[in-house]
Amino acid sequence: MHRAYQTIIPTSNKYLQQKWDKSDYQRHRIKVQKATTVVNTRGPQTPAHLQVNLKKLQLEKERLAVIRRDNQILSRKLADIMSSNGTVDNWNNYANKSLNAEKRQRDLKQIAQENQAILHRITHCQSEYRRSRLDEEWEKVERLQKDIAHYPHRLKAAQKYQKKVCGGRVGDPMINKLPRKYTEEGCQQHGDPVEQHLVH
Repeated sequence: MHRAYQTIIPTSNKYLQQKWDKSDYQRHRIKVQKATTVVNTRGPQTPAHLQVNLKKLQLEKERLAVIRRDNQILSRKLADIMSSNGTVDNWNNYANKSLNAEKRQRDLKQIAQENQAILHRITHCQSEYRRSRLDEEWEKVERLQKDIAHYPHRLKAAQKYQKKVCGGRVGDPMINKLPRKYTEEGCQQHGDPVEQHLVH
């Protein structure tokens, strides 16, 4: 194989030149592997407070402390249950209390007083309408109706009660307006009192 080796420079022994070139190449590769960089390309050093997160460690300790305390309470309760007779302490021996009971009572008392005042004003309020004036106006309207009517006043009402007069119903307004002589016997003797009254 050394006879086919192509040397860079002229040599009298190709075999030795090949060995020398190979050893030189091996030394070069070793130097390349052991070479160090001239420029520092490494990143900045991480600060100590970022390498160790103290806040996270503190929260973890607090969480473990809470878990440990809850476990102790639970174990104490279980020990009490095991040492007892199995009774249950669920009695609520306390009175119901309200923080605003006095305020509600004051509000209810104030509302009751206001309602009493409103009731007093309503019951003692005088009417703005006079009854005498209303009666006078009604009489005036009746007179006007009587004046402008074509037929006698209350003719229809008299005809309506015509059949009821001889029945002798006491308290009937038409009977009260007729003469006293028209009674049940008078209806039979003198005829229909309504017709006679209308004729007169």
